[in-house]
Amino acid sequence: MAESDDRTAGTDRNTAASTEPPAGWTPSAAAKTTAMRFRWIAGALWALAIIGEGVGIFWLLRQRVYVGEDGTLVRDPDTGLLEEQGVTAQFPQWAFIALLVLLVVIAALSITGSVLWKKANRLDPARKADKTRFFVQNQLGAIIAIVAFLPLVILIFLNKDMDKGQKTTAGIVGVVLAALAVFVGVDFAPPSVEQYTADQSTVIQLLGKDEVVWVDGGKVYHVCEEVPAIQTGSEIRTGTTAQAIEAGKIRLTLQFASELRTCGLAVPENADEITEALRAIQDGAVDTPLPAPVWADPADAPIQIEDAPANVG
Repeated sequence: MAESDDRTAGTDRNTAASTEPPAGWTPSAAAKTTAMRFRWIAGALWALAIIGEGVGIFWLLRQRVYVGEDGTLVRDPDTGLLEEQGVTAQFPQWAFIALLVLLVVIAALSITGSVLWKKANRLDPARKADKTRFFVQNQLGAIIAIVAFLPLVILIFLNKDMDKGQKTTAGIVGVVLAALAVFVGVDFAPPSVEQYTADQSTVIQLLGKDEVVWVDGGKVYHVCEEVPAIQTGSEIRTGTTAQAIEAGKIRLTLQFASELRTCGLAVPENADEITEALRAIQDGAVDTPLPAPVWADPADAPIQIEDAPANVG
């Protein structure tokens, strides 16, 4: 009988292993579609922001009115050209007000685009191993904010037709809004495929399958339904780690060991090591290995996964 049970258990493990997704986390089809839509909208908003900057530079800042048009013509002896003395160019008040409004509009477009872009990156992140793409993709909002503001702000301070009050007010508003747009555009804790893969690998090794639970509130997903953190009265949802990410959950809870105990599931002896490795990976570490679970009784292992053979150079 024991031998028969062992064969059944082995069959169950092999079946679980054969139904698992290929190694490496990938977004769900719906998440990828949503991320693409967010990126297109963000790109359109950023394009409008840069167009607005062009309007400010090439049209609005060139507006001026002339005061003292009853001046007299004189000849410049150095150039031989005629010039009108007594005429002063000024930046019109309507253009000044329009400039302030334009700065606010550019900031709103830039910030909204950055928020949508970061949401897209949560759903479909870049690989941290590709350092250039990872940096550009996650900090593109800040880069666009600099592009959309810096030339315009510089030209405001260089404008010779504005009076001191206009230049100071417009310059301060431009700098403050630019700083705000850049701050919102920066992603201080960008996700990565490597982070999501580490969470997925942990879930599969702990549970034997890529299946987690979550509720609509909160930012993390959990390993079983009985944990107090999701007894909120909201509907408890079940799905893969990719589906949890699609639902807005950014990572696996680091309290998985206590959750396993609460649900009566086996807890690996090195749960603390796994937790620390996950914390480092979730914080952005790239060289931290994920320890394999160590079980007090090998029969407690929900799935058997062999180490890949070492590469021979």
